[in-house]
Amino acid sequence: MTTTLYGLKNCDTCKKASKWLDRFGVAYTFVDYRDHKPTPETLVEWADKAGGFETLVNKSSTTWRQLPENKKAPGSQAEWKLLLREYPQLIKRPLVITEDGVLSQGFSDNGFKKRFGQA
Repeated sequence: MTTTLYGLKNCDTCKKASKWLDRFGVAYTFVDYRDHKPTPETLVEWADKAGGFETLVNKSSTTWRQLPENKKAPGSQAEWKLLLREYPQLIKRPLVITEDGVLSQGFSDNGFKKRFGQA
């Protein structure tokens, strides 16, 4: 099964997820949001799978808190896409997509065990 782990190189949670995948022998590709910004189409696909752009975004992040107030209330899909292209670090991480198209966000040992059949 092909797994892609999206996140940031310096993110501690992404590092923990990578180490977990290595430890359990799960082959994956790591993609840094900043180096390879997701396309607008990809952002829409992720938002659909995550339950909407609101769910896709980490509103407790420093980046979100430092945004100007007018950027914190995107009114349309187009505005969300522009925001996330400009600030890809707002996407909750890690974002994991497996070959079957299933998307999950975040990392926990138990969550990954269930997701990758290690439970």
